[in-house]
Amino acid sequence: MTINEVQDELVEDFAFYSDWMEKYEYIIQLGKELPLIEEQYKQEQYIIKGCQSKVWLYPELKDGKLYFSADSDAIITKGLVSLMVKVLSGHSPKEILDTDLYFIDQIGLKDHLSPTRANGLLSMVKQMKLYALALQNK
Repeated sequence: MTINEVQDELVEDFAFYSDWMEKYEYIIQLGKELPLIEEQYKQEQYIIKGCQSKVWLYPELKDGKLYFSADSDAIITKGLVSLMVKVLSGHSPKEILDTDLYFIDQIGLKDHLSPTRANGLLSMVKQMKLYALALQNK
Protein backbone atom coordinates (compact mmCIF):
# COMPACT_ATOMS: atom_id res chain seq x y z
CA MET A 1 0.00 0.00 0.00
CA THR A 2 1.12 3.56 -0.64
CA ILE A 3 1.47 6.03 2.21
CA ASN A 4 -1.71 7.79 1.08
CA GLU A 5 -3.63 4.50 0.92
CA VAL A 6 -2.61 3.76 4.52
CA GLN A 7 -3.63 7.28 5.56
CA ASP A 8 -7.00 6.92 3.80
CA GLU A 9 -7.57 3.58 5.55
CA LEU A 10 -6.84 5.18 8.94
CA VAL A 11 -9.22 8.07 8.19
CA GLU A 12 -11.93 5.48 7.40
CA ASP A 13 -11.12 3.49 10.55
CA PHE A 14 -11.38 6.58 12.75
CA ALA A 15 -14.64 7.67 11.07
CA PHE A 16 -16.20 4.45 12.36
CA TYR A 17 -15.93 5.73 15.95
CA SER A 18 -18.43 8.36 17.01
CA ASP A 19 -16.72 9.93 20.00
CA TRP A 20 -13.20 10.64 21.15
CA MET A 21 -13.24 8.16 24.03
CA GLU A 22 -13.72 5.39 21.45
CA LYS A 23 -11.01 6.89 19.26
CA TYR A 24 -8.59 6.98 22.22
CA GLU A 25 -9.40 3.32 22.91
CA TYR A 26 -8.58 2.55 19.27
CA ILE A 27 -5.28 4.45 19.56
CA ILE A 28 -4.45 2.46 22.72
CA GLN A 29 -5.31 -0.78 20.90
CA LEU A 30 -2.98 0.15 18.03
CA GLY A 31 -0.23 0.72 20.59
CA LYS A 32 -0.81 -2.74 22.05
CA GLU A 33 -0.48 -4.23 18.54
CA LEU A 34 2.82 -2.44 17.88
CA PRO A 35 5.53 -5.07 17.49
CA LEU A 36 7.98 -4.91 20.37
CA ILE A 37 11.19 -3.03 19.74
CA GLU A 38 14.32 -5.02 20.48
CA GLU A 39 15.74 -4.14 23.90
CA GLN A 40 19.09 -3.19 22.36
CA TYR A 41 17.37 -0.20 20.71
CA LYS A 42 15.93 1.15 23.95
CA GLN A 43 18.92 3.44 24.32
CA GLU A 44 19.31 7.18 24.76
CA GLN A 45 20.34 7.67 21.11
CA TYR A 46 16.95 6.37 19.90
CA ILE A 47 14.79 8.46 22.24
CA ILE A 48 12.75 11.11 20.45
CA LYS A 49 13.47 14.53 21.90
CA GLY A 50 10.39 16.67 22.51
CA CYS A 51 8.14 13.93 23.84
CA GLN A 52 7.04 14.19 27.45
CA SER A 53 7.06 10.42 27.82
CA LYS A 54 9.88 8.20 26.61
CA VAL A 55 9.58 7.19 22.97
CA TRP A 56 12.18 5.04 21.28
CA LEU A 57 12.33 4.97 17.48
CA TYR A 58 14.75 2.78 15.58
CA PRO A 59 15.16 3.13 11.80
CA GLU A 60 16.42 0.35 9.57
CA LEU A 61 17.04 0.64 5.83
CA LYS A 62 16.43 -2.61 3.94
CA ASP A 63 16.37 -2.87 0.16
CA GLY A 64 15.82 0.87 -0.25
CA LYS A 65 12.89 0.97 2.17
CA LEU A 66 12.93 2.46 5.65
CA TYR A 67 11.42 0.38 8.45
CA PHE A 68 10.73 1.72 11.91
CA SER A 69 10.34 -0.06 15.21
CA ALA A 70 9.21 1.89 18.22
CA ASP A 71 7.99 1.81 21.78
CA SER A 72 6.86 4.19 24.51
CA ASP A 73 6.40 4.04 28.25
CA ALA A 74 2.97 5.75 27.94
CA ILE A 75 -0.03 3.96 26.43
CA ILE A 76 -1.51 6.83 24.39
CA THR A 77 1.93 7.85 23.14
CA LYS A 78 2.66 4.25 22.17
CA GLY A 79 -0.56 4.33 20.14
CA LEU A 80 0.48 7.58 18.46
CA VAL A 81 3.90 6.25 17.50
CA SER A 82 2.16 3.09 16.29
CA LEU A 83 0.07 5.24 13.92
CA MET A 84 3.22 6.87 12.56
CA VAL A 85 5.00 3.53 12.10
CA LYS A 86 1.92 2.13 10.36
CA VAL A 87 1.86 5.05 7.90
CA LEU A 88 5.56 5.55 7.18
CA SER A 89 7.31 2.21 7.72
CA GLY A 90 8.16 0.18 4.64
CA HIS A 91 8.49 3.09 2.23
CA SER A 92 11.47 4.70 0.58
CA PRO A 93 13.12 7.66 2.31
CA LYS A 94 12.08 9.84 -0.65
CA GLU A 95 8.41 8.82 -0.27
CA ILE A 96 8.57 9.58 3.45
CA LEU A 97 10.14 12.98 2.84
CA ASP A 98 7.68 13.89 0.08
CA THR A 99 4.51 12.83 1.88
CA ASP A 100 1.89 15.13 3.32
CA LEU A 101 0.61 13.55 6.53
CA TYR A 102 -2.97 14.76 6.07
CA PHE A 103 -4.50 11.97 8.17
CA ILE A 104 -3.42 13.74 11.39
CA ASP A 105 -5.79 16.64 10.66
CA GLN A 106 -8.50 14.52 9.05
CA ILE A 107 -8.94 12.20 12.02
CA GLY A 108 -8.89 15.18 14.38
CA LEU A 109 -5.72 14.42 16.31
CA LYS A 110 -4.51 18.02 16.34
CA ASP A 111 -7.74 19.18 17.94
CA HIS A 112 -8.02 16.38 20.51
CA LEU A 113 -4.50 15.91 21.82
CA SER A 114 -3.15 17.78 24.80
CA PRO A 115 -0.45 20.33 23.86
CA THR A 116 2.29 18.05 25.20
CA ARG A 117 1.03 15.03 23.22
CA ALA A 118 0.62 17.18 20.09
CA ASN A 119 4.22 18.37 20.48
CA GLY A 120 5.29 14.76 20.95
CA LEU A 121 3.49 13.72 17.77
CA LEU A 122 5.19 16.53 15.84
CA SER A 123 8.53 15.41 17.28
CA MET A 124 7.85 11.86 16.06
CA VAL A 125 7.09 13.10 12.54
CA LYS A 126 10.17 15.31 12.55
CA GLN A 127 12.44 12.48 13.73
CA MET A 128 11.08 10.03 11.16
CA LYS A 129 11.64 12.55 8.39
CA LEU A 130 15.16 13.28 9.71
CA TYR A 131 15.97 9.57 9.57
CA ALA A 132 14.58 9.46 6.01
CA LEU A 133 16.74 12.45 5.06
CA ALA A 134 19.84 10.89 6.58
CA LEU A 135 19.25 7.53 4.86
CA GLN A 136 17.91 8.63 1.48
CA ASN A 137 21.19 8.21 -0.39
CA LYS A 138 22.38 5.00 1.25
